Amino acid sequence: MKNQSIIYLFLLLFSMSISGLAQDNISPQRKMAIDSLALEKVRDLSKYISIIGSKETAWSEANRVIERTLELFSEGAQMGVSTINQPKVKYYDIRTYLERLMALNYDKVKIEWFNIEYMSDLERMPDGRYVGVITIYQRFEGSSGDKMKYMDTTKKDITVYVERKQTQIGGRLIGFWDVLLGDVRVIETKP
Repeated sequence: MKNQSIIYLFLLLFSMSISGLAQDNISPQRKMAIDSLALEKVRDLSKYISIIGSKETAWSEANRVIERTLELFSEGAQMGVSTINQPKVKYYDIRTYLERLMALNYDKVKIEWFNIEYMSDLERMPDGRYVGVITIYQRFEGSSGDKMKYMDTTKKDITVYVERKQTQIGGRLIGFWDVLLGDVRVIETKP
């Protein structure tokens, strides 16, 4: 009798864990919504970087936008920075990158992202999260006075993490999929 109870408990826990895993699978409709959210977060990042880098943005506004930008990223994410003058890519934590961007020594900075597209399907990781990559192209222009000082176009891959989270609404726990951005890797930089 005791062995039957143990077997029954084991089967019950196993079936509960299987059904829990099934809830973590992403349906095609849900994947479309997640893809849309990920692309929207990347577009937000593009907009925020333009605001922070612009010399027309007030210091207090740039700092407020930095805080909003940090909310888009997973902890420990880094941003790759490259120039056509140096082959080595430097990586900075996101806050440091944004503060350096704000302090660039140009009279005018213009940063534009284009050709934003998914390059990989979401893949499930052992920790239960999904990971994908969005590729973007960034055009950077820095000028002083009427003279263009520096200009490049950089191809970057942005890691995207999708994970199941819970929030409490009206005393009930509600599960949802959240998207966070990870490392932004430089692939190539051209004049």
